[in-house]
Amino acid sequence: MDTVQVRVHLRTPRLLLRQFTGDDVDSLVALDSDPEVMRYLSGGSPTPRETVRDEVLPRMLDWHARSDSFGWWAAVGVSSGEFLGWFEFRPEHDPATVELGYRLRTAAWGHGYATEGARALIDNGFRVLGVRRVVASTMAVNTGSRRVLEKCGLRHVRTVHLDWPDPLPGSEHGDTEYALDRVEWAATG
Repeated sequence: MDTVQVRVHLRTPRLLLRQFTGDDVDSLVALDSDPEVMRYLSGGSPTPRETVRDEVLPRMLDWHARSDSFGWWAAVGVSSGEFLGWFEFRPEHDPATVELGYRLRTAAWGHGYATEGARALIDNGFRVLGVRRVVASTMAVNTGSRRVLEKCGLRHVRTVHLDWPDPLPGSEHGDTEYALDRVEWAATG
């Protein structure tokens, strides 16, 4: 890891969500080279190393430079120290509406890490950061991600059918949008 002190954003019982560093290129390349991880994003095609190094990681690092509260964080196993993937929690247009996202290695699937990390970000967003709304989207056929969003309290808002230049298998079923408002979250907690 870089000699710079890496800030841990959140800690859960099994995860550390920490800032990315320049040393995370190989981990991100490996993540984006797994056809199953990329199935609903690129149809299974890997993200080229140069794109990760020159575009993806710099965008993530830029968020760390601009905000201590929002952006992308590397997900690392507390006990193993192993890179498991990443979580995103950042505003797109309205600062009070935050987009939730995650991408985990296939070895981390089915262990509850996505739900654990997403819930921690959502709770921190509403309790500490003053977020009013959390949104997320995924392909309708991505039942695993849809289950995670529902376990985190997000509700299906709508399914949209977008016109993609190179549609992925399953895109004919649309993209689902999910949301959770602060009031709904407070009523469940």
